[in-house]
Amino acid sequence: MSFAPSRSSADPLDDALTAAVGAVSSRVAAIAASNPVVIIDGRSGAGKSSLARRLVAAWPGRSRVQLVALDDVYPGWGGLADGADYARDTILLPHAKGTIGVWRRWNWEVGERAEAHAVDPSLPLVVEGAGILTPASATLADVRVWVDAPDASRKDRALRRDGETYRPHWDLWAAQEDAHLSEHEPQALASVVVFLP
Repeated sequence: MSFAPSRSSADPLDDALTAAVGAVSSRVAAIAASNPVVIIDGRSGAGKSSLARRLVAAWPGRSRVQLVALDDVYPGWGGLADGADYARDTILLPHAKGTIGVWRRWNWEVGERAEAHAVDPSLPLVVEGAGILTPASATLADVRVWVDAPDASRKDRALRRDGETYRPHWDLWAAQEDAHLSEHEPQALASVVVFLP
């Protein structure tokens, strides 16, 4: 399933996110499970976090939804692949097995893992972040989303969000994203492809 944003709105990004939430919510509702798993991947600034937050707010059902952002998991600026593997092993795999997953937040200031967080396998789960959609993680998710956007829009959004903290690391992070796309072809693994302006 793939769709592009409307071109007639005064706020095309808002409209595209609304449409994307509707598309993903429909997939979630069709699963008819009490604890579905959604993973959302895409390059930096594509709109993954915005989509994930809106999806959780509009979740089709009464359950409390657990949201994990890989920005809290990556072990530093060079850790895209390691963070995605860590999330698969400590969050997605336990959830799929029906056991409690425990992950530890990465403290970017001190460069080490910090407090632990539990993931309840009885509740729905949304995991978002660059690198999360791989062949190994795809089998652990009910809905797999790839978010795409033009390079200029992505960079503008990412640097407005994270400012000068991110700017020196943009090229390093982009190279890791390139490696992920080349090795795993996440868009081909997605059940929903979202294009944001």
